[in-house]
Amino acid sequence: MKAAVLFEAKTPLAIEEVEVSKPGPREVLIRTAAVGVCRSDLHFVDGAFPHPVPTVPGHEAAGVVEAVGSDVAHLRPGDHVITFFTAFCGACEMCVTGRPSLCIDPSTRRPAEAEPRLRLASGTALAPFLNLSAFAEMMLVHENACVAISKEMPLDRAALLGCAVITGAGAIFNDSRVRPGESVAVIGAGGIGLSAINAAKIAGAGQILALDPVPEKRALALRMGATHAIDPTVESVAKQVIALTDGGVHYAIEAVGRPATAELCWQILRRGGTATILGMIAPGQAVSLPGPTFLTGKKIQGSLLGSTRFPIDMPRLVQLYLDGKLDLDTMVAERIRLPEINQALDTLRQGTSVRSVIEFT
Repeated sequence: MKAAVLFEAKTPLAIEEVEVSKPGPREVLIRTAAVGVCRSDLHFVDGAFPHPVPTVPGHEAAGVVEAVGSDVAHLRPGDHVITFFTAFCGACEMCVTGRPSLCIDPSTRRPAEAEPRLRLASGTALAPFLNLSAFAEMMLVHENACVAISKEMPLDRAALLGCAVITGAGAIFNDSRVRPGESVAVIGAGGIGLSAINAAKIAGAGQILALDPVPEKRALALRMGATHAIDPTVESVAKQVIALTDGGVHYAIEAVGRPATAELCWQILRRGGTATILGMIAPGQAVSLPGPTFLTGKKIQGSLLGSTRFPIDMPRLVQLYLDGKLDLDTMVAERIRLPEINQALDTLRQGTSVRSVIEFT
């Protein structure tokens, strides 16, 4: 099969012929239909987050099950599935307490002595990328790294659910539990931020403020449900938000991954408000908060994939799309083929577009 291989950080991906192993116990072979090009991929490609190489990046995908290994309980060939990169074991403390996105049990990985899931035609093993390696025509994953969905769902839109949407929407529905009439600010109107904005609208938030320096993204945010769109680079932006919301927002969502935007989340909260940090703040960077402000009852929390309960939440999000409530169509900036992956990564670096979606069929 064809796959986009990263041989070294800060170098272009190469389209290579890659061999995929047969499904082992509890593994599923998926023919990839579509995969989103996510900023998280760019962090690894550009070396901000280290990762073993060579590897096949990509982690926001949907496809059709081709074959299953032994002991697979809930999937069968022909199922349409969405993948997610935090494969969960279902038995550890995190899983049984309803936090499968935090599972790191090694039982979902192939044993060290087993042959690799992917390797180059030369025989060189490819390091697994976030349990998925989705920039490829096929994915071989643990059964708990994907969930079956309705076949009515378009797979190019379904792919977005695998990272951007479950992260942004989960921050609203799971981490914040926004109630009707409450106020929400979202910093960053990329795929994750737009998903949070749309989810806040679905949840009935009274005020939804989108903060992004790019005018085109602010316009998209208004289409997705924001009531206000603000340029965060203007002077005294925190005071502007506090004035608009009569004391600050109930919930602030950070979807950029920078210390300054995480600190801005804290600044624009009202007393007792909650800030949720979704962005990938690079190693070596730190967030600084004034000590006395903790006396205001504010809270700050991190989140991975919006604390999503994958088998429950993802089919529900699919239904929200099919019912016309969840807007995924606006998020797709372009549809491309695998050989155009490096151009899509360059577009991400420019920071002006939302999502490029690679289609394989």
